Amino acid sequence: MSNNTSSNRAAVPEAKGALNRFKYEVANELGVPLTDGYNGNLTSKQNGSVGGYMVKKMIEAQERQMSGTGSSQQF
Repeated sequence: MSNNTSSNRAAVPEAKGALNRFKYEVANELGVPLTDGYNGNLTSKQNGSVGGYMVKKMIEAQERQMSGTGSSQQF
């Protein structure tokens, strides 16, 4: 099944800035030298580790929120 929507589009456009800041925060935590602009010098592994860790942290935050324990993290 094919659709014409971009997977690069935020589901909630208002969250775009927060997600961008979160991306740089995660890249910094992982030691990935992500810069504003062109990052074609980074490997797929480096880029994938940033995206994968972002998803992991978002799932953990949602699980905490759903269980009612701990503080929920804002992205």
